[in-house]
Amino acid sequence: MAWLRNLLRELHTPLLPATLVYCENVSAIYMTANPVQHQRTKHIEIDIHFVCDIVARVQVRGLHVPSRYQYADIFTKGLLSALFREFRTSLSVQPCLAQNAGEC
Repeated sequence: MAWLRNLLRELHTPLLPATLVYCENVSAIYMTANPVQHQRTKHIEIDIHFVCDIVARVQVRGLHVPSRYQYADIFTKGLLSALFREFRTSLSVQPCLAQNAGEC
């Protein structure tokens, strides 16, 4: 996201004030918005400082999205059957109707 923003800036393309980043982890959003070091984040990696810096410069804004709406989870997690079917439908993927898996 930071690379794309810099590329667009170099191409003299107008940018919105902040790029929205959707995240299901409320703690991650809170940590980027609040630069105060907490005891549990004492040995945090350098990348969080980079993210905190671009959030402070209002280049990025984190928004919480509940797990129920994280469609990328279909590719990365084992989901309940109902949620899997809902995500599959929202991605316009149809179930295989063939008897044998090799026929799909």
